[in-house]
Amino acid sequence: MSSVQLTAGICSRLADTSELNDDLLDSKPTVQILSVKKVGSASGPNTNDRYRAIVSDGEHFFQAMLATQLNKLVDSGEITKHSIVSIDKFTCNKVQEKRLLIILDMHVIIQEHDKIGNPVNAGEQATPAVQKTPALGAPTTASSSTIPQTTTNPPKRQGSTPAARGKGTPFPIEGLSPYQNHWMIKARVTNKSDIKVWSNQRGEGKLFSVVLMDDTGEIKATGFNAAVDTLYDKFEEGKVYWISKAKVQLAKKQFSTLSNEYELQLDRSTEVEECHDTTGLPTIRYNFVSLGSLEEHPKDSIIDVIGVVTDIASPSEFTNRLGRQSVKREITLVDRSGFSVRCTLWGKHAENFNHPGNPIVALKGVKVSDFGGRSLSTTGAVAIDVDPDIAESHALRGWFDAGGNNEQFKAQSNSFGGGGGSSTFSREEIRSLNDVKDSGLGTSDKPEFFSARATVMHVKNDNIAYPACPTQGCNKKVFDQHDGWRCEKCDRSYERPEYRYIISLAVADYSGQLWLQGFNDLGLALFNKPANDVVEAKDRDEAEFNKIMESAIGVTYNFTCRAKQDTYNDQTRVRYGVQKIIPLNYKEEANYLMGLLSTPWAQ
Repeated sequence: MSSVQLTAGICSRLADTSELNDDLLDSKPTVQILSVKKVGSASGPNTNDRYRAIVSDGEHFFQAMLATQLNKLVDSGEITKHSIVSIDKFTCNKVQEKRLLIILDMHVIIQEHDKIGNPVNAGEQATPAVQKTPALGAPTTASSSTIPQTTTNPPKRQGSTPAARGKGTPFPIEGLSPYQNHWMIKARVTNKSDIKVWSNQRGEGKLFSVVLMDDTGEIKATGFNAAVDTLYDKFEEGKVYWISKAKVQLAKKQFSTLSNEYELQLDRSTEVEECHDTTGLPTIRYNFVSLGSLEEHPKDSIIDVIGVVTDIASPSEFTNRLGRQSVKREITLVDRSGFSVRCTLWGKHAENFNHPGNPIVALKGVKVSDFGGRSLSTTGAVAIDVDPDIAESHALRGWFDAGGNNEQFKAQSNSFGGGGGSSTFSREEIRSLNDVKDSGLGTSDKPEFFSARATVMHVKNDNIAYPACPTQGCNKKVFDQHDGWRCEKCDRSYERPEYRYIISLAVADYSGQLWLQGFNDLGLALFNKPANDVVEAKDRDEAEFNKIMESAIGVTYNFTCRAKQDTYNDQTRVRYGVQKIIPLNYKEEANYLMGLLSTPWAQ
């Protein structure tokens, strides 16, 4: 068996709560793994196993937890009982007044080895004599025999607030789990949501959330009701805080875009104090995606992008599904890939985004939409940084100012799209409406796609919307019954429906006219307000409703359409569905025409 030298005395140093300095943290000790055991993991999707280990320096052993990124070493069998490893990166935290080693990175030196020495528990060195010491070399797991037993409650420690412990070592976010009862993190707030208020049959309430980040990872923290009053004003985006006494629980993935399997629940007892020492805490970390590669990312995936803002639309108010007024705004981003994309900002991001010129914007945690192409939408946990002081931002600024602003950009999506088709708008392939009909598009077995530029001439307004299920992703028609609006698919009744557009409109170009059909996103593009508002106007004030309808008449758009033959009442006809509707961007259109004029064949 190959000999190896373990780092002498390292377990005693780790157990000494008075010592945790840079020399110790940078020591990269060599230790032996006495045991490694999977700890109980809460059931549910998107949860990772966690492993507890016992490490030894030959004289003493010490309790440790492995970071989840090291699970592969255990799962693959690379680490086994008595393996010799080098701990390349670690930190420590106090758990029940004892140290717990958190191993963040390590590599295997010798996979299989004999046990070295007869180590004893380093954590027992400073405990009272009345406490039971385990037999030499006996413990292999974190059993109750290794935890001091007392018959009286220990005296309450003084100075237990975050401020008093501020000079200690914070617990890493990556290591948080429901199995740690006493911890304190030092984290930067990268996002703070608005206060959200709800009211339903079970009562009323309010909540807010923040995204916290340290050098090991990110975690979402949410406060409800009384915690909103106590903590909301304490958090500011970009600042660093000591945080303790929050509950660690499984993350609700339907409400979070973070990869962390856990989240924090804040309450009135949670301690939050600003930390002015930001040493060791990174700024926001990005994994940028090129705008030209958005087609490679599936719908609803969460990505980071950076681009130059070439267009900022005015904010528009709308009524959300809860009946409350909110604000949205669209911006256009371009980058060196030669593509542009439309990004929708919501709520406070829409209200606050008012930056003149062509700023560089980095967005962390935006959602990808595939509605007739690719577009982006901000989520509740998105972080937006304007003109960030990072290398990618400086490179974009240099490219754009040096001539990138004169390039022609291919639009991934400039506005609303729909229908799930794979076709994208192409100026080079625009067809006249008469040509679409004369060429028989849509009469084959498979649907066919085409691009067109046309003006809205008429919108049928007799049946412009239908009552839909308000459950996200359902959209099935609901029916008014005595106990509310019932959705058969969800098997539930709702107090009110969520109206969705069903549009039929006539468009025309120089060659002729065509009837097009579309759904909710087509209506949003035409009227710039949700169907709930239009239906309410129709019921309340016919003159206002007619004014809304007239606002769409005479406006020219670029369309991507789907032609497909169908049969209704024994009659076969071709229906033309709108996949994407794009308001004209006259700057882009002019640049395109300039490009045509500059081609050799045009001279």
